[in-house]
Amino acid sequence: MAGTGDAHLRPEEDSLLRVEDLVVTFSAGSKKVIQAVSGISLDVIDGETVGLVGESGCGKSTTGRAIVQLPRPVSGKVMLDGEDLTTLKGEALRRMRPEMQMIFQDPISSLNPRRKVRDIVSEGLDIWSVGDKASRDAKVDEVLNAVGIDPVNGDRLPHEFSGGQCQRISIARAMITNPKLIICDEPVSALDVSVQAQIINLLQDMKTRYGLTLIFIAHDLAVVKNVSDRVVVMYLGKTCEVGKPEILYRQPAHPYTAALLAAIPVPDPNVKVSTENILGGEVPSPVSPPSGCRFRTRCPRATELCAAEEPKMREAFSGQYVACHFPLSPGETIDFHSPVTAKN
Repeated sequence: MAGTGDAHLRPEEDSLLRVEDLVVTFSAGSKKVIQAVSGISLDVIDGETVGLVGESGCGKSTTGRAIVQLPRPVSGKVMLDGEDLTTLKGEALRRMRPEMQMIFQDPISSLNPRRKVRDIVSEGLDIWSVGDKASRDAKVDEVLNAVGIDPVNGDRLPHEFSGGQCQRISIARAMITNPKLIICDEPVSALDVSVQAQIINLLQDMKTRYGLTLIFIAHDLAVVKNVSDRVVVMYLGKTCEVGKPEILYRQPAHPYTAALLAAIPVPDPNVKVSTENILGGEVPSPVSPPSGCRFRTRCPRATELCAAEEPKMREAFSGQYVACHFPLSPGETIDFHSPVTAKN
């Protein structure tokens, strides 16, 4: 059963993926520990796309990698189709690998520069000896065609392709084992804007064609809004807000979510940008995060309660959950230039 901090989670039997209280830390030397992910909980139902957003260093990518057990979390559960991946080791975990795949941020460096594209894509089939060579070649041709790469070019090396083409190859590699879950770790941030739209449309087409379930990690909130069925907002290793994009983007309940939305550029030179809604200050160190609410050192609404007690995830509006002692009301704005009172 979910705890009070997991109020946004749906019944376990409804979820393809269920993450509970995931904790990931890294050693920083001199007995210091980086708290990269501190008790994240989320769930994804079959066929759903969940967007994961937040500032750089908030733990988005680490969460995605920890789900596939790279690295292994310190504690918590990762349930994929009813199987707890955190309890699996060796061959048992290896046999779960084809069920979950990743698409990485840098499409070029994620591909082996010494291997031909056809070999890169077919590697998953070769490792598991799926069918005979003729059937594997046919499968590779099918997937390459599906992502817009002519199979005739399969004997070329990755450096002979553009960044957008390399990302298409990465998608084909992820698709080849017919996974249940694909984690897209900022798959378009290294690409030109025009190519970004092509890759996003391709992911949407592949999701429909193959019935995929996606976790989409990104900085660009506009992109996340267009591709996600639900959005999870993270800050310094914690979940701030969870909700459907059409609601969360219209009426954010957490001050941090409001700040992220206010920072979205307006593509109109005649529109005057207000600075009062722009978030200032520095992100605290994950080595020594603030007590209570981790956002309180940058939030002008913070009080002594925010310093003393960590806010639990609760339903602010129908289907929208927030971890904040003083959530925003619909239509309410916040001036981030006001002094922050609870700093200690």
